[in-house]
Amino acid sequence: MPKTSTPAPGENTVSALPSADAPPPHRWWILAVIGVAQLMVVLDGTIVNIALPSAQKDLGFSDGDRQWIVTAYALAFGSLLLLGGRIADLFGRKITFLVGLVGFAGASALGGAAGSFEMLVGARAVQGAFGALLAPAALSLLTTTFTDARERARAFGVYGAIAGAGGAIGLLLGGVLTEHLDWRWTLYVNVAFAAVAFVGGALLLRRTTRDKSARIDIPGAVLVSGGLFCLVYGFSNAETHDWSSPATWGFLLAGAVLLAVFTWWQTRAAHPLLPLRVLLDRNRGASLLSVLVIGAGMFGVFLFLTYYLQQSLGYSPIRTGLAFLPMIAGLMLTSTLATTVLVPRIGPKPVVPLGMGIAAAAMVWLTGLDLSSSYATDILPPLIVAGLGFGLVMAPAMALATDGVRTEDAGVASAAVNTMQQVGGSLGTALLNTLATSAVTDYLAGRNPKDPMVLAHASLEGYSTAYWWSAAFFAAGLVVSVLLYRRGAPVADPDKAPVVHM
Repeated sequence: MPKTSTPAPGENTVSALPSADAPPPHRWWILAVIGVAQLMVVLDGTIVNIALPSAQKDLGFSDGDRQWIVTAYALAFGSLLLLGGRIADLFGRKITFLVGLVGFAGASALGGAAGSFEMLVGARAVQGAFGALLAPAALSLLTTTFTDARERARAFGVYGAIAGAGGAIGLLLGGVLTEHLDWRWTLYVNVAFAAVAFVGGALLLRRTTRDKSARIDIPGAVLVSGGLFCLVYGFSNAETHDWSSPATWGFLLAGAVLLAVFTWWQTRAAHPLLPLRVLLDRNRGASLLSVLVIGAGMFGVFLFLTYYLQQSLGYSPIRTGLAFLPMIAGLMLTSTLATTVLVPRIGPKPVVPLGMGIAAAAMVWLTGLDLSSSYATDILPPLIVAGLGFGLVMAPAMALATDGVRTEDAGVASAAVNTMQQVGGSLGTALLNTLATSAVTDYLAGRNPKDPMVLAHASLEGYSTAYWWSAAFFAAGLVVSVLLYRRGAPVADPDKAPVVHM
């Protein structure tokens, strides 16, 4: 603790004390720690997908059961995010971050050592639960650590690039680990990530003060967790069943009702889980919707382009991951440019819609791929364009979704960002899978389904349909962001600026 001098008579005692909102001296190292943790959570969505065929062969579970390796994680993660964010606000972001790391690493090690399907599914669910603590704590730590506008912009440029590129990095890392080691290492690798982040977090992060009078809104937690669980499960069920199935529309309807009741309850609760003031700012609302849209639309690239490269062109998992690297480069470039130069000067209203439009154009470009397309001339250009568009949306939306929130709301505001991304991903996966499958079925009608060339062209028809609908998602995002974002650069409000407490 730094020493403080005894104030002279008449001296303002407040100014003599160390400033509580002084930025941490090692804040850029803190960004590195948060970045490692965020990368671990984000790449988990694709790194395990690469390992699924090997895990299925090793543990002997069916194709129908295979989806639960992904769904168990998504259900726990998506349904508990808002509760995890509020826990970070009430009990301290540092301790929540560290507990989330330990739990995530432990569950990953358990999953890697799984000797049965049931054990693997259980470990994935526990991973999701601790991820719901870790992800909002990480983002809220970033929000409260970087209070200077310029530094905050740079920090969110890096964070947004990690959030957008994590899926592609997961494909590459998953391919390397599965091909050269074993599928279990796609889970064991999280222990290494978590160890690095834990040591850095324990040494660098400040402990935050706790409001001992605050309480967790138990009814609100039950309502929102139940509602998000039903939504994620309903979307996941639509992937394997039909939208007309009661298990699909019934859960989606129940989720919508529970979330509506939750919204009503937040206006009555003494200690609301998600104070509605967090959502009512125009820029913040526009940013949350933008995160939802890009979460849904990006699956048009990651999911179906992965299928295309591996199944239609015969790429190996490693080669598939390498194919996405130029897209990551484009995303990192525009993420940094958007948050440090464009948004501070001209505001988000032209920047985010431009990103949506560029992403939509890239999706339309991808519809022209066929069985003879070459990487350099046909695949690489739209991939780079997509990355440029994603970067213009992802980083500014994440930064503005948490900009100006009260310190006591930073965790739950960050959780809202992660929730929109998770729900968007679940929605996009379900819708695009359904639409692509329907397109394949329609193409095969009246044709010989046993002919390999017919099947290959049917798959192309499915991928093209997914790209067109991804373009439609981004076009809708363009309209929404144009209508909702305020004109001009964001103006810092000193009364709402996040503060770091000693």
